[in-house]
Amino acid sequence: MNKIKNPILPGFNPDPSIVRVDDDYYIATSTFEWFPGVQIHHSKDLVHWRLLTHPLTRVSQLDLRGNISSGGVWAPCLSYCDGSFYLIYSNVRSYKGVFKDVHNYLVTAENIKGPWSEPIFLNSSGFDPSLFHDTDGKKWLVNMLWDHRKAKVIEQSNPDDGANEDEHASIRGCFAGILIQEYCPKSKQLIGPVRNIYKGTEIGLVEGPHIYKKNGYYYLMTAEGGTFYKHAETMARSKNLFGPYELDPSNPILTSAEKPELELQKAGHASLVETQNGQWYMVHLCGRPLKSDTEPKLRCMLGRETAIQRCYWTDDEWLRVEGGNAPSLYCEAPDLPEHEFAPEPVRDDFDCDELGVHFSTLRVPAGTSWLSLKERPGCLRLKGRESLASLHEQSLVARRLTSFKYQVTTYVEFEPESFQQMAGLVCFYDVQNYFYLRISLDEKLGKHLGIVACDNGSYEELTEHEVQLGNQAGCFLRMDLDNGNLQFSYSLDEKDGKKIGPSLDATRLSDEYCKDGCFTGTFVGICCQDISGARKQADFDFFEYKEL
Repeated sequence: MNKIKNPILPGFNPDPSIVRVDDDYYIATSTFEWFPGVQIHHSKDLVHWRLLTHPLTRVSQLDLRGNISSGGVWAPCLSYCDGSFYLIYSNVRSYKGVFKDVHNYLVTAENIKGPWSEPIFLNSSGFDPSLFHDTDGKKWLVNMLWDHRKAKVIEQSNPDDGANEDEHASIRGCFAGILIQEYCPKSKQLIGPVRNIYKGTEIGLVEGPHIYKKNGYYYLMTAEGGTFYKHAETMARSKNLFGPYELDPSNPILTSAEKPELELQKAGHASLVETQNGQWYMVHLCGRPLKSDTEPKLRCMLGRETAIQRCYWTDDEWLRVEGGNAPSLYCEAPDLPEHEFAPEPVRDDFDCDELGVHFSTLRVPAGTSWLSLKERPGCLRLKGRESLASLHEQSLVARRLTSFKYQVTTYVEFEPESFQQMAGLVCFYDVQNYFYLRISLDEKLGKHLGIVACDNGSYEELTEHEVQLGNQAGCFLRMDLDNGNLQFSYSLDEKDGKKIGPSLDATRLSDEYCKDGCFTGTFVGICCQDISGARKQADFDFFEYKEL
């Protein structure tokens, strides 16, 4: 029998929600401050996956402008009922400190590719909303409850070694249980009483609820322990939707906690699916920390990813992961016909009318006021806007990093007239953490190429490695990653490549290290800034992403 290799969705693809519609499987994952909102991957065999679409493509559906790093879209829930897809999602405007400003919405579509409806506001009581379609036709929203009165702010956060996860979460004590309320599709609003049906286990930090119904039981599956190295998935059940819920005696049903030898860490935040043949699978969040023989860093620079495990039901009707409750790198594939997708090209020559599906922009959609694929055919033109520190209007186009070994190359033509104008190739985690190989202008050097690094907000220009470009119209820019070591290089003719700057520690671009955010992952892309406001343009001829 074939094996499935984990993770099935490598790179920043956390909080998976899976649904089967006939012979098709879809997984929705969180996108946080990146636009468009929510990634939906597609498979027919649970082995091979492709990025299919993004449902949140309009500002009217998702307004991220000004959202803090690692805010935005948290934990979408994708479901299907009566010929329609339902997508529930959060837009988290703030989450640091005592309060969380989080608003939950619903959009629907008859086709997974859309068009998706305008959003219906649901509530703001907590995050990780999920929609349960009961067999009697009623629909129920569940989400975790945030109680700010119980909050205790802990100063220490983002421990590199992953040892103190209670401290990694900056807030403790306010995960106050799982709420449920009926949703009325006719009036398009929540109706009836709000009930707190479940407080979780002794692991604590109960979130990520999903309800399933099987053989007369309501199964409430939740994530606990925080989304880092103590993450876990737990189960409870009841004959009554509103409880009381009986805890699974073998909780947690999935976890990597206290198992440092596992390659898949942070296992939790799961979702279930049953195949056409009655086989059960669980998709879940995981992380792959880079480790060193001399000094383990435990930094997940690819972010939180999605893996899958095969499951079964015991005679006493509890769910179990095959092989035990630890996540495995490989699991048995279902008894389904193999379905591979055509390989995706490694190079985008920008000869289409729209950006490729793998590209994202930061907080705002790709608009003609700052991005064009038509003004210079065969090129992506970016008009410089605010700095890489901006939470509002950046001219940045990037894609997820999905491998520990890769090579990215682009060609850019840019004629800066001021030191406030920059364009180039960036390796980016958030507005406080990035490495940037950029062309700019200096009073002494003239037009030149140099590296900018930002380390938790500490800005540095590596001036000793700058290269004068003179009247050179364009330049090939390249970055190579080898297990956390990032090397920039450049070429004036695409043949004679030269390294620029030292080998950089790209593991800094990770959830564990970055203090401004801690829930996303590394992106690689191209960008242009014009802090003077003149909107100086840069033309990029192609973007090539090779996994090595």
